[in-house]
Amino acid sequence: MTKALYPGSFDPITYGHIDIIKRAKKIFDALIVAVMRNPTKPMLFSLEERYQLVKEALREVGLDDKITVIAHDGLLVDLARQLGVQAVVRGLRASTDFEYEFQLALTNRDLDPAFESVYLMTSRDFSFISSSIVRQVKSYSGDVSRFVPKCVERALTEKLRTTPRQSE
Repeated sequence: MTKALYPGSFDPITYGHIDIIKRAKKIFDALIVAVMRNPTKPMLFSLEERYQLVKEALREVGLDDKITVIAHDGLLVDLARQLGVQAVVRGLRASTDFEYEFQLALTNRDLDPAFESVYLMTSRDFSFISSSIVRQVKSYSGDVSRFVPKCVERALTEKLRTTPRQSE
């Protein structure tokens, strides 16, 4: 059985992420979505909130019975080794994604020579979507319903209502 891991910060999960999950599930027998802590990014949602949102979003789109969701705070290579996955799935939108992912893949392979990365090109419909753009649009009360499931939109509305906007 081929098992893969799809890691990300998912702050928040978008339809772009969900598209990659659906497509990866067709390729691998088992798929684990790992909600990761990223110490280099300021997060709107906590690790636990992001984990719950991913689970709820996958339930909303009908993928909850086919995907395992976990939260992890640590090195990706350690998690991949611990779970015994054959590959780590990543999505690519643009050339800037490629450069960043290339660096990550080489670093991870240096840490664990058995580490394999599989890249899926994003669907055209989602090529411009990122979590940071979704957060920015929603912070100005913009409509993000085309980018995220309803549960995510509700969570963004609530979180941004209680989180003060950063001053300039």
